[in-house]
Amino acid sequence: MELNELPKTGGMKKKRKRIGRGIGSGDGKRCGRGQKGQSSRSGGTKAPQFEGGQMPLFRRLPALKGFKHQPRFIYAIVNLNQLEKLPPGLEEIDNEILFEHNLIRKPTMKVKLLARGEVKRKFSLRVHAASAKAIEMVTAAGGNVEVLG
Repeated sequence: MELNELPKTGGMKKKRKRIGRGIGSGDGKRCGRGQKGQSSRSGGTKAPQFEGGQMPLFRRLPALKGFKHQPRFIYAIVNLNQLEKLPPGLEEIDNEILFEHNLIRKPTMKVKLLARGEVKRKFSLRVHAASAKAIEMVTAAGGNVEVLG
């Protein structure tokens, strides 16, 4: 079925408003534009941001000065207490393992290891960055941390 094949139903097409056709029509004389003023004249429209002569919003707000540098990398943060919650038997931990256990959102993310919590098990970790204290705590527990470039 095409659009031009649809059957015509009642109220499908609205009749246009005929203005300026005499006082009996209800929209004669001033044609629904009120009395005098800018909006009663032809071409008398204001810009959408015009506020009636009041100082416009975009001029009232302070100007943004300078710019901020974006961080070079946005790391997914993994803490040591999160690694302790992983099932026993996992000793070699990398991005795929962290992704499977919902510790990071994507397996391609850069991971940074931080030292919140305690380490009681031995881990062999491959991460993109790690704090000095986290590396120290993992090596003290008998594990090792390989920091990828």
